[in-house]
Amino acid sequence: MHAEPVDLLVCTSCRSATPANPLATPDPDTRPGTHLVRALQDAAPQGVRIVAVECLSNCSRGCTIALRKPGAWTYVYGNLTPEVHMATIMEGVEKYRSADAGLVPWRDRPEHFRKNCIARIPPLEAPNV
Repeated sequence: MHAEPVDLLVCTSCRSATPANPLATPDPDTRPGTHLVRALQDAAPQGVRIVAVECLSNCSRGCTIALRKPGAWTYVYGNLTPEVHMATIMEGVEKYRSADAGLVPWRDRPEHFRKNCIARIPPLEAPNV
């Protein structure tokens, strides 16, 4: 089965000081999301595009990512740190890539994703979801 290419969006504007975001700082180059982007760029498999984005409006829940691909549901996850959650993110990306319409069954998601899903957004192309 050929996995669809995936965009992994990473919020780089968060400055919230939470246990999930211990590196909070006003300096954009040292914010947790920037650290996460750099770590993901080094670890991402072929077919996964890492995209640094401005605020995903989830500031109270630490580093936030979103997974999207054409014709599929988009998922937003929070409370992530580069030092702790790289393997979780990579596992979640691979499961999302291979899932039809991006729908990974809840029980098959990494535990952190099950507990920290912020939103599930229907595909733009699906008018009657």
